[in-house]
Parts: sequence; C-alpha cells; structure tokens
Amino acid sequence: MKRTRYVSAATAVVLMAGGPVAVATAAAADPARTVTAAPAALRVDVTAESASAAALKHYPGVIESLDKDGTVWHVDVISKDGKGHAELQVSASGSVTEQNRDTDGNAAENKALVSAKVTAQQAMKAALAAHPGQVTTVEWDDDDGTASWHVEIKGKDGKTWDAQVNPATGKVTQSDSGGDSDDDGDDNN
Repeated sequence: MKRTRYVSAATAVVLMAGGPVAVATAAAADPARTVTAAPAALRVDVTAESASAAALKHYPGVIESLDKDGTVWHVDVISKDGKGHAELQVSASGSVTEQNRDTDGNAAENKALVSAKVTAQQAMKAALAAHPGQVTTVEWDDDDGTASWHVEIKGKDGKTWDAQVNPATGKVTQSDSGGDSDDDGDDNN
C-alpha cells in the first residue's frame, strides 16, 4: 500500500513536469501500474507554423530558415538587430533545444532579411494559399542578388511543391511541382 502511494505521488510529479513523454516513462518505471495514453499523445506532429512560433518565443527575432527532418524542425533565427543568430531544434512535442548561439554577427549581412516586409510566417501563408498542404521547408534566399523566400510544401497529392515568395509583396512569384515527396529532407533542386 505504501509503495503504491509513493509510486502514485512520484508519477504525478513526473507527469506535471514532463507532460506526454513522462507518461511513457512512468509506465516503464512501474510495469504493474497501467497508464493509459494513446500513442498519438506521445508524439505530436508540430506544424511549420507552430515550430516557428516556438522558436521565436525561445529566441526573438526573424526566421531565416525552417526545415523539417523527420519529426524535428531545424530553425535558424536572426536577432532583430541582425547581429545575433541561433540554431534551434523544435521537437515533435514543441519543445525547443538550442544548438548554437552567436552574438557577434555582421548586421549588414542580415539587413535585407531583418528589414523584409514579408516574414517567413507570411511567406508560408502565401505559399499555402497557392498550394494547400504542409510546409516542410522555408528558406531566405538572396544568393543571386535577388531576395526571395523559398517555400516547399508537401501537397495533399503527395507531390512536393516549390514556391518562391516575393519578400516585399508576399506574392508567389514562381511555383512548380518538384515531383514526388522526398522524405529524407534533401533538396534535389
């Protein structure tokens, strides 16, 4: 009886602190105790929109890139002054882990991104309006001297759509099907 009370109290503390992941841990710690949690509750697929919001809450600034790799989102954020940069990972449950942070960057290199009228989040919305589905990648692209947002969407038809979004107007300026979905995260363009 005492053991059950201690295990129950410990389980309650773990659940309050750890959420759905703790449910599985608590069940493994006491096999005699049955914890009912649907497998779906253990893994929540975070959308690109949710991943960007979680990343910006952790490190305020401007999204430079966001890329889904399996169930993890890799997010690069530039600080609002253009000098800082954080590499973050957002898990399937929405928790954010900081991989790297720099504070001595060159603000001039990030000026176009920081001052763009259209954010990564707005570029995602524009691309999704043109091609419904799920965003898998958003990247700021200014390599050729013309800035744009590159947005990849996994369409409901299973194809990957590539869209270029104008950072001044939000207009989808180019969009094409990249073919079948490529789940390994590689960019074949």
